[in-house]
Amino acid sequence: MLLRRSPRSSGPPHGRRRLWPPLFAALGLLLTMVFTGSTAGAEPRSPQPGAQKADVVRVAEFLAECPYSHRLPDDPIVFPSLPGASHMHSFFGSHATNAHTTVNDLLGAASTCSPSTDTSSYWVPTLYANDQAVEPTGTTFYYLGEGVRDDIIRQIKPLPQGLRIVAGNAKATGTNDPTSIARWSCLHHGEVNPSKDFVNCPPGSMLESYLDFPQCWNGRDLDSADHKSHMSYPVNGACPPSHPVPVPKLRQVLRYPVSGNPAAFRLASGPGYTMHGDFFNAWPAAEMQRRVTTCINAIVKCGADGTPS
Repeated sequence: MLLRRSPRSSGPPHGRRRLWPPLFAALGLLLTMVFTGSTAGAEPRSPQPGAQKADVVRVAEFLAECPYSHRLPDDPIVFPSLPGASHMHSFFGSHATNAHTTVNDLLGAASTCSPSTDTSSYWVPTLYANDQAVEPTGTTFYYLGEGVRDDIIRQIKPLPQGLRIVAGNAKATGTNDPTSIARWSCLHHGEVNPSKDFVNCPPGSMLESYLDFPQCWNGRDLDSADHKSHMSYPVNGACPPSHPVPVPKLRQVLRYPVSGNPAAFRLASGPGYTMHGDFFNAWPAAEMQRRVTTCINAIVKCGADGTPS
């Protein structure tokens, strides 16, 4: 009697026929993980200071490169209409920023930013090395979707025009002060542990600072009395009920052309742990919306022109 082999039985006999399909499936899965650099539900990762090349594959991001513009002892958020009332600040982006600046002054004003459509203003306390002002030669402002779950990333809303945000604390009392979110590291030297205070960078390196701004908005106020209460950081990957509107996380990365003994460094506000950043949003509303939709909500990495890179 002849036994007819069904179509599904054609192929290598017994063990070999049963072994290869699972092996091919496992190999395919492994290659997918290697080349995508992610697994299901993995949080997008953004550039980290101190690394020569960020291991980034899956990230919601657009950015602006905004070189140094000018210095003034002004702060239009904390000391509006009071020129000279603040410690010295280094400004990036808009050339128009001073103590009297309003969002209408910023809109359309000349800017150092690339893209030039970003007429926002960014500022930090001036860094001094041996009492000489030093300005960063690397000034990147990332707008990120990280910090919240993927389902929240897809709900992120544009930063409202005129929004003012302050990150960090100019009056922090030490590295153990939880209100300090300063982070100092050395460019291309990850072996130097990051710190809230200045670090000793090897010759040829650069001192690097970065700050993450809060990314949850109360949905009503463009500022608040303490310049912080209208914003909040996420809790367990989501925005708290008091601040229900997720917006892009602004990450400020500054690279200063100094290295060596940190005893030579100080900020206009004090020690390294007093590092803080101010942001006055003057992106054109339509352009901010386009970038949030194209780059953040879609969980895609975009360049300065707001298109996928």
